[in-house]
Amino acid sequence: MADKEQNVQHFLDLIRRSKRGKCKVYIGMSAGVGKTFRMLQESHALLRNGVDVKIGYIETHGRKETQQLLEGLPVIPRRTLFYKGKELEEMDVQAIISLRPEVVIVDELAHSNIEGSKNEKRWQDVLEILDAGINVISAVNIQHIESLHAAIKEITGVDVAERVPDKLLQDADEVVNIDLTADELITRLKEGKIYAAEKIQLALNNFFQSEKILQLRELALKEVATQVERKIETELPRNAHLRQEKFLACISSNHEIAKKVIRKTARLAAYYRSKWYLLYVQTPKEDGDKIGLAEQRHLINNFKLATELGAEVIKVKGSNVAKEIFSVADSKDITTVCIGKPHLHLINIILSTAVFHQLLNKFSASDIDIVILS
Repeated sequence: MADKEQNVQHFLDLIRRSKRGKCKVYIGMSAGVGKTFRMLQESHALLRNGVDVKIGYIETHGRKETQQLLEGLPVIPRRTLFYKGKELEEMDVQAIISLRPEVVIVDELAHSNIEGSKNEKRWQDVLEILDAGINVISAVNIQHIESLHAAIKEITGVDVAERVPDKLLQDADEVVNIDLTADELITRLKEGKIYAAEKIQLALNNFFQSEKILQLRELALKEVATQVERKIETELPRNAHLRQEKFLACISSNHEIAKKVIRKTARLAAYYRSKWYLLYVQTPKEDGDKIGLAEQRHLINNFKLATELGAEVIKVKGSNVAKEIFSVADSKDITTVCIGKPHLHLINIILSTAVFHQLLNKFSASDIDIVILS
């Protein structure tokens, strides 16, 4: 009976996927590379070919070239909301779903909606539109990708608050990089094609420095390359003899290191297009109310982060962390176990157990790799 139910559910999933809209995402290394411009060019091309395309939301940032390109395209009016005494505008998701265009253009994928909106984030609006069977073309900058949060902060010094889960890109049908050289981008900035004149020097002194742009460009290129590899693996027949990669991220209640392990493991899993798990072993010292409320809250937030990044969260209780790790790794057919560094607490627990060498031997015999993430 259970098998029949699974078959029915599988068939329903196939039907839903076939009815779901297709999603295309333009990625850029920064503002000003031309993502919005490209989306509008594509909109005109679709319109000339008889496709029912409408503008759901476009942010021109006052750029003359972009504003001119918007002319002649059908725009769905934005809805007006009042927030803290101000009249603000948001994309009208319900209007889009009611009008049911064949393709809708949605800019600023990482945007946070005004408080009181149905969805907290615009990427959630996009998922709703896709579920309604409408195709979406959208755009996002590389600094808004969730798993790259720490890397972006290190490069730019900016703690980016608005972020998009990696899974949205992984599920996208097409991911396209809009690329410029650092010199081209800086030239565009100096010509006033990105920001107003009074903001140009500040941008040059901060974000728009060649070394930062080069690093962001590398991240954007790698991201799109990963998506292309994923598409190749999906559309070309796989070698049945190759063992599928599966990652197991192991965390403790140290939330800062846990976040790094989660994000880096998510990137590895995304690169290999593989399933991954998050494991938290609750030792007797962390049982019940033996850890503070703050640590409990951080744990819950890290479980949520891992889930958003596509992980299956596993929580077990045990006094022997090494044994629990191997047990889960063995049962889930894990190929790579990821732990954190310089967080030595988890490593010390493993090293202090008598079974550590047995664990290494078992991992070696099972062809399981251990990765210590910096």
